[in-house]
Amino acid sequence: MAQVLRPLHELEVIRHPAVLVGLDQPDDAGVYQLADGPALVQTLDFFTPIVDDAFDWGRIAAANALSDVYAMGGRPLTALAIVGWPREKLPLELLAEVQRGGASVLAEAECTLLGGHSIDDLEPKFGLAITGVVDPAQMMTNSAGAVGDRLVLTKPLGTGIISTAIKRDRATTEQIEASTEVMTALNRDAARSAVGLGARAATDVTGFGLLGHLSELAAASTVGARIDHRSVPLLPGIESLARDGVIPAGSKRNLAAADEFTRFGEIDDVFRIILADAQTSGGLLIAIPAGRADDLVAALGEAGSLTATVIGELVEGSGIEVF
Repeated sequence: MAQVLRPLHELEVIRHPAVLVGLDQPDDAGVYQLADGPALVQTLDFFTPIVDDAFDWGRIAAANALSDVYAMGGRPLTALAIVGWPREKLPLELLAEVQRGGASVLAEAECTLLGGHSIDDLEPKFGLAITGVVDPAQMMTNSAGAVGDRLVLTKPLGTGIISTAIKRDRATTEQIEASTEVMTALNRDAARSAVGLGARAATDVTGFGLLGHLSELAAASTVGARIDHRSVPLLPGIESLARDGVIPAGSKRNLAAADEFTRFGEIDDVFRIILADAQTSGGLLIAIPAGRADDLVAALGEAGSLTATVIGELVEGSGIEVF
């Protein structure tokens, strides 16, 4: 949600005391405290196709939208579908496959689809608005990181590069399958493990890339960050693709922005763009006290996370150092 809301910070909005997380900070979802009980978590996300298979596109879109709720430590409850469809160019049967894919992931998440809205559009679009709940005492936000926290990443990077490779007919079957597995995997169990071990700072790695989302977490927590680029897990073959120029435009924009707050040292240009690669339905980036980092990695492994890797730490200062 943070990608969409950035320009809204300048608007005149009602400052309601029940809003725990709103436009004042670049977080993954909005949070509204109910009078008695838990707080509501609300977010939405939608996008154009990033894979060729309609069913898988629906699955990816649903997992991506749900991820914002998990990044806050919440539990999704209900969903509303958002559809733009060129009905004169693409059959409605294809849209049914997209929606069937989305519904399958919602069912896995035990999130109820209540309805939705569709319009005629020149380009197909699909996504979901998600409402969930969270215990404010256990909520994870961008602003709760502390010096000394270890940074744990739960999915490998490279979905943006592979999506571009698919569009250019450069992706292998192995890469497509691996990327689809990453993008359709829920962040639910990773969030539960993190909350259970006392993590209170997290974000999901999506359109701004690892560096962009880490910078938001670090800035909101008024700390700096260090990343060991050798420890960052990657999807198969993305170094070769990036070296051949198979790079999304969004990743290039992310890297240009990251140059303002990142000290790269002697890091190869390929790894710089990978760390800035615009992800879809990426993993959680969790900041947890150092003494609990090994326990979190072990819990993530038991929960079946695709990766469970300490990639760096939060430090005094500002900005990001990559070594």
